[in-house]
Amino acid sequence: MLKIMLKKISYIFRKGINNIRGLCIFAKKFSKNNVKNNINMSRTRIVAANWKMNKSFLEALRLTNDIVAALDKQLQNTQVVIAPPFVFQHTVGSMLRDYSTWAHLGAQNCHELSQGAYTGEISAEMLQSVGTEYIIIGHSERRQQANESDELLAKKVTAVIERGLKVIFCCGEPSHIRARHEQERYVKLQLERSLFHLSDEQMRQVVIAYEPIWAIGTGQTATPQEAQSVHSFIRGLLRQVYTATLAAQTPILYGGSCNALNAKDLFSQPDIDGGLIGGASLKAHEFVHIVQACEAAALG
Repeated sequence: MLKIMLKKISYIFRKGINNIRGLCIFAKKFSKNNVKNNINMSRTRIVAANWKMNKSFLEALRLTNDIVAALDKQLQNTQVVIAPPFVFQHTVGSMLRDYSTWAHLGAQNCHELSQGAYTGEISAEMLQSVGTEYIIIGHSERRQQANESDELLAKKVTAVIERGLKVIFCCGEPSHIRARHEQERYVKLQLERSLFHLSDEQMRQVVIAYEPIWAIGTGQTATPQEAQSVHSFIRGLLRQVYTATLAAQTPILYGGSCNALNAKDLFSQPDIDGGLIGGASLKAHEFVHIVQACEAAALG
């Protein structure tokens, strides 16, 4: 880039154009483009494994070991989050500790309050105490099966942020909304009701995961172009509500039957920064392939 700038300046002077204003305009344009490139380069790429209600204790240990062994010393631009069931949090977290430059412990949900008489629940504070760094909030299975409302999710988001942890916030439309081409309006309402109450500083602890409900666990996948369209829309909303810098730096992941076969094409899109992986994260070789596809996309 520096050579290009010097060549341009040399050309201007050879033509006898010593207009200071012209040079200033060029320098300003060069600086703006350079800043934009640096902002995009600083966006974190993330592949998160949501194991859901799967694996025994020994199977969880084996899967974790296979993943870290395969990826160790391979990643420079991609962060990996593993979100096992609650009962495996401490043990899996201990296994990830030696790989903390790229591997992180996540959880699949938490309660909106820090403590109390809530049988069977777990708080962000409790998860933090065992080393959890990320918590998934708003997954469609929680919205549907546990009837979690946008208002409840807003409280959960706040609880996670206040503990200094990071949120992976899920949003996405069902099939009948997609059929009416109303996915943008639907996703916008989800974000407005559950996320946009946060301050600029708080939003820096948020990763957004776009998961079209019709593609989760169905084998159907949004095309790279369909996914990119919604990701670009989400980034545009962040730009309107917050700042261009925050919008450019917020990771937006794709979920919804992302697998080893389609990961490369999905991750090559400019606004797709990784994936929230469900079923494919339960097989070490497939999950590793997805992570490697994300790393390759980061390198261009």
